[in-house]
Amino acid sequence: MACDPRVYFAAERTLLAWVRTGITMMGFGFLVARFGLFLDLLATEHVKINHSIETSPTLATAIGVGLVFAGSLAMVIPAIQHRGFVASLPPEDLPPSHSRAFPVWLASSLGALGMVLAIYLLF
Repeated sequence: MACDPRVYFAAERTLLAWVRTGITMMGFGFLVARFGLFLDLLATEHVKINHSIETSPTLATAIGVGLVFAGSLAMVIPAIQHRGFVASLPPEDLPPSHSRAFPVWLASSLGALGMVLAIYLLF
């Protein structure tokens, strides 16, 4: 039977699409969380000037942290699924010149860093 690596490469493209989606969600979540911090600073200045009642943390920070966490999951879960799918492929469909562990390691590492970022944004 001839080697057909197209199935493996299609699975790698799918994992890459999930990694791009996860990075985009994490970046947007970071932006939203930082904008929430900016709004908190503006509210604090407003309180100092007008002697109003102090406001609570904004919803934007919570939404941003949620997006960063969701982006992390959008990389880790597909990495696990990719590893399982590649393990189910017959050996003749796996190209010998490519590392099967690197894409999973990369996606998992980025997902773990995203979770650390989400925890950082909480404090």
